[in-house]
Order: sequence, then C-alpha cells, then structure tokens
Amino acid sequence: MADNKTKPTKQSVAAFVDALTDPTRRRDAKALVKLMQNAAGEKPKMWGPSIIGFGGYHYRYDSGRQGDMPLIGFSPRKAATVLYIMSGLRDSGDLLAKLGKHTTGKGCLYIKKLADVDQKVLEALVVKSVAAMRRSQGVSPS
Repeated sequence: MADNKTKPTKQSVAAFVDALTDPTRRRDAKALVKLMQNAAGEKPKMWGPSIIGFGGYHYRYDSGRQGDMPLIGFSPRKAATVLYIMSGLRDSGDLLAKLGKHTTGKGCLYIKKLADVDQKVLEALVVKSVAAMRRSQGVSPS
C-alpha cells in the first residue's frame, strides 16, 4: 500500500509563506493562517511541502488505508488558493451562496484571492468545518 505523502513536517510555516513570490498570495496566506488558527485554536504546521494545516486527526478506511490529516488547511497554489474543508461542503450551500467568487471540488474550496470573498462568510465556513471534524473524529483542541 502506498505511503501517504501528506504528513506534518518540520518546515517553517512563516518561511514557506514569506517565500511566496506573488505578493497577493503571500498576503492572503498570512490572513488565512490567522483565520484558521483562530477557528481551530491550533498552531499552523506544514503538511507535506505546500499545505498549511491546523490540528489533526487519524483516519482509517475499510480498505485498510490509514493516515493522518489536518482538521483544516490550505495551500497557496499558482492558479488559486485551495482551502481543505475536511468536513466537506455539501451541507454549506447557504454559506457558499453568500461567499463570493469561488469554485469547489470534493472537500476543497478554490479562491483566486481573498478580496473576492466575504471574509465573515469564509470564517463561518472554516469554523463550521472545524466543529464538524471534531465531532465526527472525536478530536479535542490540543
């Protein structure tokens, strides 16, 4: 079975963010670190080479595959910033309708820049996801 590449690393979150060459991505990443740290009550950690995650939980599938993932996280990619809303987005239609310019994938929210979305709605989505993950995974804040 393949090893999960998404693992916490010792890489500095601040150094990763400061190394972002696009000033908008860098500014947005700093704002997202604050937002997610406040919502999760957890310090940020690098997960793999490019995901900034907060908190964590252990998963195990029926297939036997298992690993660890952050409760919530994001990655400032070239095309868009990807927010990993681990609880999924299917029960968040009301908030997504008010969010602003974005796209979604399974458990992912894609935002070109934070200025395109309502910050209060984004915060509500993040808080909702953290609470749902803690309930479903039985995880308490560290």
